[in-house]
Amino acid sequence: MRLHHVQVSMPRGEEREARRFYAQALGLREVPKPPALAGRGGCWFRGYDGEVITSEIHLGVEEPFRSAVKAHPGLVCRTLEELEATAERIQRGGYELSWAERDTFEGFLRFHARDGFGNRVEVMTPDADPSTHPAEMMRG
Repeated sequence: MRLHHVQVSMPRGEEREARRFYAQALGLREVPKPPALAGRGGCWFRGYDGEVITSEIHLGVEEPFRSAVKAHPGLVCRTLEELEATAERIQRGGYELSWAERDTFEGFLRFHARDGFGNRVEVMTPDADPSTHPAEMMRG
C-alpha cells in the first residue's frame, strides 16, 4: 500500500490563493481535477522528481471552513539547498514560516509554514549527517 494524496481544506472561491501558495511559493504543479469533481471547487497539486509523481495535495472546499492547526502534510526536499530555496519562496510570498523545530525530528532538518488559509505544512530534508538518521542509529 502507498499513499496517493493528502486532502487539505480551503474556503470556497479561494482557488487563486491556493495556487499562490501551493504552486508559486511551495513549487508544486497544479493538475486538472477530474471533470466529475471539478464543479466542487478546490484544486489539486503534485510534486515531481523528473516525471515521477512524489507527492499530491488536494485542496478541497469545506463549509464551514476551519484551518488545520496541527494536522499537516509533510513534504521532503532532496537537498538542504532545495529546502532553503523553498523557505525563501514562501517567505517572499508573505506566508508565516518557522524554523523553531528545525532540528527536532531525528534525521531531518525542517520548517513549518502556514498556507493562506492557516493550514500547517511541514517541509523537510534528510540531515547531511547520516549518524542522526533513525535507520543508521538502529544499525549502530
